[in-house]
Amino acid sequence: MQTEKLFYADPFLRTFRARVLSCETAGDAFTVTLDRTAFYPEGGGQNADHGTLGGVSVTDVHEKGGVVLHTCTAPLTVGSDVDGEIDFVRRFDHMQQHSGEHIVSGMICAAFSCDNVGFHMGADVVTIDFNAEITFDALREIERRANEYIYENHPISIQTYRGAELDAVDYRSKKALEGDVRIVTFEGADCCACCGTHVLSSGQVGIVKFLSCQPFRGGSRIELLCGARAYRYLSATWEQNLHVAQSLSAKPTESFAAVSRVQNELAEAKHRAAALEERIFAATAKEYDGRGDILLFEDGLSTDGVRRLCDAVGCVCGGRCAVFSGEDGAYKYAVALPGGDLRAFTKELNEALHGRGGGKPHFVQGSAACTRAEAEAFFAD
Repeated sequence: MQTEKLFYADPFLRTFRARVLSCETAGDAFTVTLDRTAFYPEGGGQNADHGTLGGVSVTDVHEKGGVVLHTCTAPLTVGSDVDGEIDFVRRFDHMQQHSGEHIVSGMICAAFSCDNVGFHMGADVVTIDFNAEITFDALREIERRANEYIYENHPISIQTYRGAELDAVDYRSKKALEGDVRIVTFEGADCCACCGTHVLSSGQVGIVKFLSCQPFRGGSRIELLCGARAYRYLSATWEQNLHVAQSLSAKPTESFAAVSRVQNELAEAKHRAAALEERIFAATAKEYDGRGDILLFEDGLSTDGVRRLCDAVGCVCGGRCAVFSGEDGAYKYAVALPGGDLRAFTKELNEALHGRGGGKPHFVQGSAACTRAEAEAFFAD
């Protein structure tokens, strides 16, 4: 006996009453079938509904051969009547994402003469795959048109066709379909075969927002948010931008210009600091000219700074030069021996000082999880 699917007659139905036809153990859970249900089973890219049956949590829903299978956390009595309640926040989110996806997919397929070849409704974002190369700039116009369509609040038509009636309908589908086919029509935007639940009019989608567009398997993968998800995302990004702007004493609409200004100032400061370092490194190298083997500890150097100081001193000291910068347990190091071979020495160093690193025979760099005392003892041997 197939399950009567109440979610098709009324996708906004939140509570219902049904009879338990079967209840079977499924690992730590129980699989329950009913004579009728408002729980939508996973399918067509849309996730399953959650909620309760007789006060018992429903954590997943699937369909097999026209029978809807409810995964429950506790058993229900066969033959009893139970009250069901849908997690409508989850359901309405799914309907917003699904209807929004239809609207933008229809517009994209028409604009680029392509097909929607993949749709996934994730917990955070919706991804749609198309068999055409699409740029993010091109999507901006689709986004504008889609939101305009949403604001116009067009009604949505859902009809079932078969045979000659179906042949007369120009609809999107990933494969050839036979028998009764459910067609969801967003007049002026999309007409597509679909088994999912949808809002009643485009205005209930609220808003659509594209997040990204990347090459994928010879086509494109688009990330999309609709409805409340898009609102939460835009609110979070606005709040973050507000904090950035306030920290830079700029208006929210001028935060990028303020960040660019700070980046330029930082680049100039780094350039000046590098020039000062070069002068200091040259003076240090002069101090150790001809001194033979040298071990130096310098605070606050970057990895590149460690390299440059070691190179400067190593070129004139007439021996092996080692430079360490950091703190006990976390040092960066560089060792130079112009014209020499440090490979065996580097292996011993890494073993003794819990280090990792390597490089050319005459110059190596790495990190060491040692103390200063341990490093000094190693180089004293």
